[in-house]
Amino acid sequence: MNRQATFALTVMAFLGVAVALPASDALAQQKQQVSFKTPAANTKYTQQTTIDVGDVPGHQVRVFELHRTYPSDAPVINGLKLTEMWTRGVTDFIDGTGSSVNYSVYMLENGDKFFSRTALVAQSLGSGKFTTTSAGTITGGTGKLAGIQGTLRTTGTAQPTAGVAENQTDIEYSFAK
Repeated sequence: MNRQATFALTVMAFLGVAVALPASDALAQQKQQVSFKTPAANTKYTQQTTIDVGDVPGHQVRVFELHRTYPSDAPVINGLKLTEMWTRGVTDFIDGTGSSVNYSVYMLENGDKFFSRTALVAQSLGSGKFTTTSAGTITGGTGKLAGIQGTLRTTGTAQPTAGVAENQTDIEYSFAK
């Protein structure tokens, strides 16, 4: 395994430990869970810029913006339907394998939002395709989602050069008293 992949897996292992150990006051809250798939048809890369690092062949950093919509069968979070999600991130890949830090904004039907920060590990499948696994935390919310806290996990596949991405998202959340 190359150094980049080893580093990325180590980061995910530490993040998994941090996510698995919630704060003691959060243990008293009633946890809610939601799981949903976002198909490639509802996902679009709106911006992305890739730069070759130049140290080894295939090493690139990329800044991207991804927009997901939920036009039907939308997931429900705290009684509100999710309408769209925006993710902005920075990748550090060697031949499609590496890590990414992502920041997402989840927008609900009444205009309320919640925010997350995740760390992602990607593994190349060849031909510009890769699998992804991420984990992270909810960092805050607005309106009825003020005080939201929790964790997110995703798995998926992507081919950014073709503008294709799909994933499975699992969110566990509660609200601070």
